[in-house]
Amino acid sequence: MKDLIKRLTETFGPAGSEGPIRELIRKEVEPYVDEIKVDALGNLICLKKGTGGGKKVILDAHMDEIGVIVTHIDENGFLRFSNIGGVSPVVALGQRVYFENGTFGVIGSEKLDDIKDLKLDKLFIDIGATSLEEAAKKVKVGDMAAFYQPAIDLGNRMVAKAMDDRIGCAVVIEALKRLKQTQHDIYAVFAAQEEVGLRGARVAAYGIDPDVGIAFDVTRTGDTPKAHTMEVSLGKGAAIKVKDMSLICHPGLRNYLVKLAEDNDIPYQMEVLERGGTDSGAIQLTRAGVPAGVISIPSRYIHSPSEMVDLGDVEACVKLCVAACESPLDF
Repeated sequence: MKDLIKRLTETFGPAGSEGPIRELIRKEVEPYVDEIKVDALGNLICLKKGTGGGKKVILDAHMDEIGVIVTHIDENGFLRFSNIGGVSPVVALGQRVYFENGTFGVIGSEKLDDIKDLKLDKLFIDIGATSLEEAAKKVKVGDMAAFYQPAIDLGNRMVAKAMDDRIGCAVVIEALKRLKQTQHDIYAVFAAQEEVGLRGARVAAYGIDPDVGIAFDVTRTGDTPKAHTMEVSLGKGAAIKVKDMSLICHPGLRNYLVKLAEDNDIPYQMEVLERGGTDSGAIQLTRAGVPAGVISIPSRYIHSPSEMVDLGDVEACVKLCVAACESPLDF
């Protein structure tokens, strides 16, 4: 899966500009599904038909990433910008960014007396231009940029930008490849605009009207020095979510996933995320309500250009996803 993860994470796709990553995923999944469509919000919805008698199941992973958007170009060619999703000014300072047209830049800051004063409006992007006219030939107000970092292979762990949530996309893609037959109609939703409010999943779920929804997304860990106290760690398996800020997972589905993990010797850990949400929060509230849960991939340094995952955890998530699709999902 390393090559797939590398290609997914290195592809451009901030929220609202998912075109390049959507096309990459489309090519990956085409041989393994029966129908593919793109809806009005840009979600990629892929249907793998079941043998009959099963449920309509959403497997959701958002394909967008955090980024920045140009708000102003000054007379010297420096770009002012705003955030797309959760961008920390401390993390952003000094990082490289790139635009869909291939323009690169670096994020700099005004002179500050105190690092505590560092805000996004004190930062700018330097694309090497010397004037507004030169900069405007490369970038326009409203253009979006993603952080630029190549994926790094650390053996059983990988580091890359956009693991949130391209690693979830990788899990769903790999599960579709391994899933030979299921009684359920499986809707793999590669959702748009999660980072700006769970928007893609909301409309995709409304259109599908599923019986069950399972999202695949990253979650934080508590295993680094003096980290915020949290039970989740890298290398201990798939994280079965209990709660985050967007939902309390359906207890029947949650317990069902735990039993599947135990019955199939899949390593797992329980997750309570105090900050952050997932697409399942939107899926759960669709129409008259949907039993929804989350299988999370533990990740360090979330919302930075260097997010780290453990490949053993990724494999556990794939196995649990396949097991869920092959089971009756009676809970």
